[in-house]
Amino acid sequence: MVMGKREAEQQQDLFITHDKLPRSPGHVFYRKLNQLLAEGGFDRWIEALCEPHYCRVVGRPSVPPGVYFRMLLVGYFEGINSQRGIAWRCSDSLSLREFLGIPLGEDSPDHSSLSYIRQRLPLEVHQAMFVWVLQLLQKKKLLAGKAVGVDSTTLEADAAMKSIVRRDTGEAWKEYLTRLMKEEGLLDEDDDPPRDDELRKFDKSRKNKKVSNEEWVSETDPDARIAKMKDGTTHLAYKAEHVLDLQTEAILAAEIYHADFGDTHTLEDSLHQAQINLMEAGSQTELRDAVADKGYHSNGTLTELHEHTTYRSYIPEPELKHARVWTDKPPEQKEAVYANRRRTRGQRGKKLQRLRSERLERSFAHVCETGGARRTWLTGIDNVRKRYLISAAAHNLGVLMRSLFMDLPTFRGRWFWVMRPARTVRGRGIPALSVDGRGCKRFRCTQTGFGGLRLASRTFRGGRVPSSK
Repeated sequence: MVMGKREAEQQQDLFITHDKLPRSPGHVFYRKLNQLLAEGGFDRWIEALCEPHYCRVVGRPSVPPGVYFRMLLVGYFEGINSQRGIAWRCSDSLSLREFLGIPLGEDSPDHSSLSYIRQRLPLEVHQAMFVWVLQLLQKKKLLAGKAVGVDSTTLEADAAMKSIVRRDTGEAWKEYLTRLMKEEGLLDEDDDPPRDDELRKFDKSRKNKKVSNEEWVSETDPDARIAKMKDGTTHLAYKAEHVLDLQTEAILAAEIYHADFGDTHTLEDSLHQAQINLMEAGSQTELRDAVADKGYHSNGTLTELHEHTTYRSYIPEPELKHARVWTDKPPEQKEAVYANRRRTRGQRGKKLQRLRSERLERSFAHVCETGGARRTWLTGIDNVRKRYLISAAAHNLGVLMRSLFMDLPTFRGRWFWVMRPARTVRGRGIPALSVDGRGCKRFRCTQTGFGGLRLASRTFRGGRVPSSK
């Protein structure tokens, strides 16, 4: 065989026949996903749902709604958080063009088309898409809905702290510090404006300083709120809250709130929304057990759940320096708190807390970290809700795909470590691909995400090991 050489300058062909166009066999994951959507009649259903929001006669044909929602699904499965990145990836990949149903002779939708369609379609359409995926899970018996876990996280907004201004005077941060320096006599009226390093030095020397949402607002995104992120930094952010089926790991509700809303104020609303989604999906199951962490514990919240709902709370109490005093509180609060304490300290309560810490955190890892939803590039709480709902729907599609196609290879493989001595692994007949310095074996996992890792390790402990590749 003679080695081929790449030409530095290549002349493009003026004409090319159809049989010489490049083709892709497609990815088996996206082929199966398209098959799943086609079995449910997704394209005809979403077109009928979106038709009232388009003109019937006048105008050129738009991007099909099925293509728009598929591109948002690609953003989750490929871990792309921006619309520009999604549009570029879809135009660059032949397998994704096949998934979207775009012929080779046509251009894929631009990122501006995604923005225009998102503004045209209301939030109710995106919510209906989320419920439609829940209907698929209901048909496959993947909605238990008896015990649910609730937790929240923060999403970084598309606005910087430099964009905040005073609500009362409209001053920016530098103008505000300059005025304070003049009030303290450190700067005269006829002096030049202070340098940035002088402003930072003065800002650090101030005592009892506080940047509150009651006094400051972002001009870029007025719906974003100042909040402390998971890594300890302060950003403008939103709050995302999941209600997860602890048995099947399906997200029953994915709500977006302002970041300054406390967990105790949003718990009941999220549970009600999850129950509504279950009913619209055709499930007759009623939520029974609501499991959350210590941040959701309050006397008022427990009393509301105990008296006005059918939910049984499993919320651990935060540690207190003194014993609770009930003389100045109504007896209903004492009854609700003691009932919650009794359930949480029981064996079932401990088991539900273990499931919550494992599976609920996994849903945030899938949606926010590997799914690209931790940092939003949209402004306005409604736009953030639209995008996040589709990411949660894509997560549920992943749950459904794993249950239907257990041996399906994924586009993002996972390496996992089996902590066993070399002789034990060889005794079970497991082929080792590599060995690290501690004598641990590494195998290729053929499942999707962290759910695949858990399945592979459980299969290993049972004595049956998945095939390594």
